[in-house]
Amino acid sequence: MGKRKSKRKPPPKMKSVMPLDTQFNCPFCNHERVCEVKMDREKNIGYISCRVCLEDFQTVINYLSEPIDVYSDWVDACETANAT
Repeated sequence: MGKRKSKRKPPPKMKSVMPLDTQFNCPFCNHERVCEVKMDREKNIGYISCRVCLEDFQTVINYLSEPIDVYSDWVDACETANAT
C-alpha cells in the first residue's frame, strides 16, 4: 500500500527589510541628502547637522527613537519658530 502525498504549502516568502535613512534634505538650504543624524544612545541625545549651511539641531531621544524622529523634531521646531 502506498502513502498519500502530503499537501504541504511552501513556507511564506520573507519580505526584505529596507534600512531607514540617516541622511535627509536640509530645510534651510534645500540641498538633498546633506543632513546627517548621529545618535548618542548613552547620553540620550540625537544630533543632526547640515554639511552645506552648517545648521544643526539636537534633541532628547529614547531607546525607541530612530534618525527620522530626530529629523521630524527638527522640522517641527523650524515650523514653530517660523509661526511666531
